[in-house]
Amino acid sequence: MTAPAAARQGSLPATALAGTLPAAAVDAVLRAALDEDAPYGDITSQTLIPADARATAVLAARVPGVLSGGEVFAAAMKLTDPDAAVDLLVADGAAFAAGTALARVSGNARAVLLAERVALNLVQRMSAIATKTAEFVALVDGTGARITDTRKTTPGLRVLERYAVRCGGGANHRFGLSDAVLAKDNHLAVLTGGDPSKLTAVLREARARLGHTTHFEVEVDSMDQIGPVLAAGVDTIMLDNFSLAELAGGVALVAGRARVEASGNVNLATVAGIAGTGVDVISIGGLTHSVAALDLGLDIELGLGTGPGPGAGPGRAPGPGRSDDLGPGAGQCPATGAGQAAGEAVP
Repeated sequence: MTAPAAARQGSLPATALAGTLPAAAVDAVLRAALDEDAPYGDITSQTLIPADARATAVLAARVPGVLSGGEVFAAAMKLTDPDAAVDLLVADGAAFAAGTALARVSGNARAVLLAERVALNLVQRMSAIATKTAEFVALVDGTGARITDTRKTTPGLRVLERYAVRCGGGANHRFGLSDAVLAKDNHLAVLTGGDPSKLTAVLREARARLGHTTHFEVEVDSMDQIGPVLAAGVDTIMLDNFSLAELAGGVALVAGRARVEASGNVNLATVAGIAGTGVDVISIGGLTHSVAALDLGLDIELGLGTGPGPGAGPGRAPGPGRSDDLGPGAGQCPATGAGQAAGEAVP
């Protein structure tokens, strides 16, 4: 995507995103990632970098895009060094050009290096999702169709990836299986025993068992299922892998009696045509399941904030059973408390 294209996309106001990424969820993801990446501390930095060295680094864009994950970047740096100073220079949801400085962090050098890869992995993926979503949103502008994600997310990262979709101007589908009823082809096969004449009755019975606030959606893969599903009084009908002509026919048949969602075979080349059929929602698994990380980097600013000074040390994330890498018990395994000397082979 070119810089001018990026400037036209990813325009969700920061005020609309503020407070929508739960801090507790971010903290849980970061702690798990740091435990995976440095279970016994960062022996490279412990060996090479003086304990009191300071560093200033810039999160820089190598390519244009839409930012998502600024708060995650800051939280990662604060988790390894609570005294780190983090300036977010571009807001989540904003477009940026290649070469843009997105954030700046100053803190203990070991701590910055410890958090670097975890922070970059997450903000690169989240920004890739936001950028891709913004491209889809731009292509359906003016049609009334809403771009949404699906449950095809990275295990453990759904809350971050769903937030990234919102940063790109998209909307979220149900968060998980506990949030809404979505009867798909396998559910219907079991429910009807393969007898399509039972479809309306079994869906009505299911609807009667739901609370009045629970959304009820049914996926169909043929035109002849639309009538029986509509008769059951569902809230949304998902038209799965329909042709453009079938989508337009399905919208006409539903005639406003339910929300119409299109799914399947949605990409940048097809989405405008799909939106033009009059569907209300277009769900796209590719927003989250197949994006490539956006090229962002963390560059040390030489001569700015480097050298010895007060700091938090290499800063393992504080928490129960975890010791500071510079203090007594440094390098202990969080699970066993076993000591790990710098440079000692890790089994």
